[in-house]
Order: sequence, then structure tokens, then C-alpha cells
Amino acid sequence: MVLIKSSSGIRGTLGGENGKSFSPIDIIKFSSAYISWIRKKYKNKKEYVLILGRDGRKTSTFFKKLLIITFQSLGINVIDIGLSTTPTVGIAIINEKADGGIMLTASHNTKNWNGLKMFNNYGEFLSENDYKMLFNIADKERFNFVSYKKIGNVVERKDYIQKHIDKIISLPIIDKNVIEKAKFKIVVDGINSAGGIAVPLLLKSLGVSVIEIHCNPNGDFVHKPEPIKKNLIEICKKVPKYKADMGISVDPDVDRVVFVGNNGNFFGEEYTIVSIADFILKNKIGPVVSTLSSSQALKDLSEGIGAPYYSTPVGEVHVVKKMKEVNAIIGGEGNGGIIYPGLRYGRDALVGIALFLTYIAKLDKISLSNLKKRYSNYYMSKKKIRYSSYKKIFLNKIVKKYKGKKMDFSDGIKIYLLSNEWIHIRQSNTENIIRIHTESTSKKRSEFLSKEILKDIIKKK
Repeated sequence: MVLIKSSSGIRGTLGGENGKSFSPIDIIKFSSAYISWIRKKYKNKKEYVLILGRDGRKTSTFFKKLLIITFQSLGINVIDIGLSTTPTVGIAIINEKADGGIMLTASHNTKNWNGLKMFNNYGEFLSENDYKMLFNIADKERFNFVSYKKIGNVVERKDYIQKHIDKIISLPIIDKNVIEKAKFKIVVDGINSAGGIAVPLLLKSLGVSVIEIHCNPNGDFVHKPEPIKKNLIEICKKVPKYKADMGISVDPDVDRVVFVGNNGNFFGEEYTIVSIADFILKNKIGPVVSTLSSSQALKDLSEGIGAPYYSTPVGEVHVVKKMKEVNAIIGGEGNGGIIYPGLRYGRDALVGIALFLTYIAKLDKISLSNLKKRYSNYYMSKKKIRYSSYKKIFLNKIVKKYKGKKMDFSDGIKIYLLSNEWIHIRQSNTENIIRIHTESTSKKRSEFLSKEILKDIIKKK
């Protein structure tokens, strides 16, 4: 049983004791606290309007009903956009000038999870301070429900994914004509969630021929939903089988995107942001922001052409905050998350796909294997382990072990062994685990470094 509260929202496993898992009571409690937060944040308004979306999980369908009842009971008007993507909720908040919104999703977590991602009136995730205030309100459980005369209204809008797509295609940097002329044939794995609707709709709007697998948004995740190589064996086989130009896979709420080459080779989730940043920087030089856990390849690319590079703690809110501070032209995370401020400050797989296809089309449909050769070749090992008390016991040992090396303590601990070799150990914001990322120019070396860290943890357990 797991319930996690962080700057990534609230999420947890389903079933079990209340307060230790994601339950209907938690939905009422945290959504009610969110409304109290909104009333404090945006005072003296006669009416409040929220956007509500959900991913394809089976539990999202009935949890949505509970959210609507809670909001109405608190006197809040709701615009229900139904099956949607997380970035689409952000777009709808901006378009409707709403006071905020909630997306029912547990993002890349498996189908026994669900959660709430909460937005402000700019269509962006709440800040760390905002969440602290919200969690404090939730702990007190003092909520003011309205009389029957002031019950909130609900309206449905079923066209917001298309509105989102239209907004992307209208961006000056997106070249629909060059994409159409390229006559792409692309295999899409929608993990049977919102991406199964949104990605094919985007691609068809761009004149792409689409082969769909797992695009029925019934919540039946046929493989683990995190879009990483080991979970995408099927699409890696299907792309060469169908003689497609590439494959595209997204997570259940469509804020992360990865690509597969025409030969079936996985392009790598770290190279989503690298390649798209390359395209953006060819149009305009400006600051680039990513996270401490993202590949050195992005820094190499940016600094190699004179663009300032900044890294932040892991998490969309941290990246967005720094992007605003430095006026970055592109940002994101090495997990396949792209933040293009020309559209909105938030990760968005759909705009990432449109940017990527524009770039590939302008390069005369370069193969992804040849595209990847343009960038620094690093190998990253990504491990995770369940270990609740690592902070006090384990980190002190690591600091002693690597004494004399440059270290960053802003998010767990990152140790710079060489200019192109590092270790990052941190507690996940989205699961009850420690993440261990290591990177080097050698796959063998990268794996060795992560195994050494795991040994040190196991010894202390």
C-alpha cells in the first residue's frame, strides 16, 4: 500500500487501508483541500471554474464522478473534458480562463495506481510551496460545503484534444507542409490510454500514415506503461515488420514521448529532449534547461553551440521554474518529457512529436540511427530499489566514499566523477523507491557504477 504526496501531485496504489493507499476518501480530502487553496489563492471571486480530465485507466472513469460531486458540493463549476491528456488539461485551463484543473492519472505508474495532478490558473502544475499549503489544509480537514442553492454546474467539452492539436499545428515552428510531403508511415503504441486517441489524431492531422497498436483507451495496459526500452519490445519489432519510418510510444497521460527507429532500434528516452533541443537551437540560440538526472549529451549539445545550459532537481515544476528565470527556449527531462514555452510551460508529448517530425522531415527523413550519431554517445544505467531510511544511513557513507569529488545535494546527491561520468542517487517523487542513475562513455562502466551503489545500499539494509 502506497500513498505519495509530492510536487508531482498525489498518487498511490489502489486498495487497502485509508491514508496508506489512494482511496475515495483521499480523493475527497485532497480535492476539497485543493478548492480551499484556490479560494485562498484567487480571492474575492463570485464563481470558480475548474477543468477536469482523466486518462484511460478503468478507475479514472468512476473516480471522475466522485471528483465532480465533490467540486459541485463545494460550489465549483466544472468543465469536464473527459478522456484527455495532462497537457490538454493545461491548454483547456488557458483557453477557458479557468481557475485551475485536475487530471486524474498516475502517469507512468502501473494500472494498480491512480492519482491527481493539480494545476494553477496558468495551466501549470502547482509549485512546491503551493503543495505545502494544500497538504496543510488537507491535514486540518476543515472544508466548507455549500447549500443546495449554490451547487456547482457541470458542462462537458469533448473536443479539447483536437483544440490542443490545432494549437500545436498553428505554431510558427511546426511545418505541416514539410511533414505531409515526407509521407511518414509511423507505428503508434498508445498503451490503451489517452495517447491511443491523441497521438493518431495528431499524426493524421499532419498527413501521416498511422499503424495503431494498443490504441483502445480501455485502461488495459498490456505492458508496463513507462516508455522505456525494456517495456517497448513489441513496437520495436513492429516498426521494421510494417516497414515504417519510425515508432512512437507515450505514457498513459501523454506528457512523455519516445521514438523507435525504422530498424527497430530504440532511439532512447534521453535523446528525445536532445534531438528536439537540437532543432530548436538551429532556429534560435537561447538557454536550455533539464534535470540533474538527464544525459550529459544535452549539455554537450547546448554548450557546443554557445547556448547556456542549466540543470535542476528532477520534476516538471523545477524545470519550469528555472526556464522562467533564465527565459529558456526549450526544456524538459531525460524521461521523454518536452517543455516548449512557445505553447505552454508544461511537458507535452504531442508538441514534442510535432517538433520532432518537423525536424526529421527537414533533414530529408534522416534515419533515427543516423540522427543519434550527431550527438554525444553516452550510456546511462537506471536502477531503482525500495529502501525507506536511506537518507540518514546511506548518504553519509556515500559522501565519505567519494570524498574529494564534486557533489550536488539539491536533489539527493549527484557525484561528478569525471567531466563525462556521474552518479545520481535520489528518492523518487512518484514511487516509494530510490532511483540510481549513472552515466559514462562506456556501457560496462555505467553498469559497474550502479552495481557498486546497489551493493552499498544492500550492505546497509
